[in-house]
Amino acid sequence: MATYREAGVDIDAGEELVRRIKPAVRTTFTGAVQQDIGAFGGFFELDTSGLKRPVLVSSVDGVGTKLEVAYLAGRHDGVGQDLVNHCINDIAVCGARPLFFLDYYATGKLDVDAAEAVVLGFAKACRAAGVALIGGETAEMPGMYEGSKYDLAGTIVGVVDHDQIITGATVQPGDVLIGLPSTGLHTNGYSLARKVLLNAFTIEDRPSALHGASLADALLAVHRSYLDTIQALLAKRVVQGMAHVTGGGIPGNIKRVMPEGMRAAVDYDAWHRPPLFELIQSTGNVPEEDMRRTFNLGIGLILVVRPDDAPETMALLRDRGEDPVSIGHVVEG
Repeated sequence: MATYREAGVDIDAGEELVRRIKPAVRTTFTGAVQQDIGAFGGFFELDTSGLKRPVLVSSVDGVGTKLEVAYLAGRHDGVGQDLVNHCINDIAVCGARPLFFLDYYATGKLDVDAAEAVVLGFAKACRAAGVALIGGETAEMPGMYEGSKYDLAGTIVGVVDHDQIITGATVQPGDVLIGLPSTGLHTNGYSLARKVLLNAFTIEDRPSALHGASLADALLAVHRSYLDTIQALLAKRVVQGMAHVTGGGIPGNIKRVMPEGMRAAVDYDAWHRPPLFELIQSTGNVPEEDMRRTFNLGIGLILVVRPDDAPETMALLRDRGEDPVSIGHVVEG
């Protein structure tokens, strides 16, 4: 006689996970959520008051091989926050306000403790952003994944008034590029970072370049959310374009908001790169071009503003506790 458990799928473990995470997930519910956990779909009542022409904006993403670092270090709460914040930033730079989030957790053998930590991370980031965590899926697939290793995917949905969509279409030569700091690698470049650093150090080593931090601390620093700062800037109507610096680095992402016939002239000497990036480059002898196209190099968000608006924008950012830096300008070509 063969059973599902003997085939590698533990239904009881899945039910235990749901029992554990329900209280945290419910703390993210807003008045727009119309159904509790356990339904076949997530129900969200869209409030369009104050919007002349509401447009839904969505994005889906993952955390990449940062999960390998989390698994190696046995620290899983941060990657849940990483995924939510990454998705939030992706639609926030379009001018959207995030509404709700859905997650997908796939594994070979469900480790309830690890999965719980991940989902609690989802809930923490969602609460901070006022986003409802209205649905998710846990898939136990022995043979597809090794042991209890897991993969994550997340989907975010937000809304923006059509007239307030930010695409970069109004960007013009002479506009100023303002960079805001990242909190580390965020969720990109981990395949290269792991190849370089984990061949030279263990995950708990404390290289002198990191000034007392362990490699795990540095590599698992949570991908920050820029939502509140972006919303404050949108209220001032000074931003012409915004780029969330993810895969492809600064050059690969800033060009996404450059109109045809224009490009961003970035001064890579305008800011001091955090020690982790210097450690990766020096340890692996990584070419400068690879560094620029793989990592954010310490700049996680780029704003494009008119030259006359730049001083006011910089002052506003500083008042909000940010550390903005002018990193270049828009040119023809």
